[in-house]
Amino acid sequence: MIAVAITAVMGVMAMGAFQRTYAAKELTEAQDERFSSAHVALSRLARELSQAFLSDHYDRKRFREPPTTFRGKDGGERDELLFATMSHARLVRDAKESDQAVVEYTVEPDPDRSGENALFRREKARIDDGAERGGAKDVVCEHVLSFDVQYWDWKREEWTREWVTNSVERQSILPTRVKVRLGLKMPDGKERAFETQARIAIIRPLSF
Repeated sequence: MIAVAITAVMGVMAMGAFQRTYAAKELTEAQDERFSSAHVALSRLARELSQAFLSDHYDRKRFREPPTTFRGKDGGERDELLFATMSHARLVRDAKESDQAVVEYTVEPDPDRSGENALFRREKARIDDGAERGGAKDVVCEHVLSFDVQYWDWKREEWTREWVTNSVERQSILPTRVKVRLGLKMPDGKERAFETQARIAIIRPLSF
């Protein structure tokens, strides 16, 4: 009887250890997945920002204002960012597209996870006067708690929370650097922040 009891206790202990090991493995895998998701999303955004541009070369009879734009708006923990970039890649052979596109990043409710938000990316391969409409929109990062963007004002030498190129103060000029902070909800319920910076190569409008 004693031997049976000892064997039973050892079995329970072994099962408990196995369950704890399995739970730890699942937690680690979930954390790694979110780390990777944040890294991919921020790397892509930084690459697109580095190729942001404005252009003074446009049909003035067709457009009242330059169709290329840069709009960074402060939304608390849900900032919005829309800009023209030269980072577009054609995925269909002979498609009538160039390397130019309009890209927008926003935080919105995740359609697949009730009560959670996700970072969405919208890309429009054709630049026109409807930058805020059209294009393809996809989730690029899930479990988002915050998305904070700041812009380096190289004239005042300070970070600012908004940058809109059709405003009087920022007209036809881009920030030299953009700092992005992405906060994700980790599997243990805590927030983990990921950050990156992008340096914009061309800050003044192109004339061609």
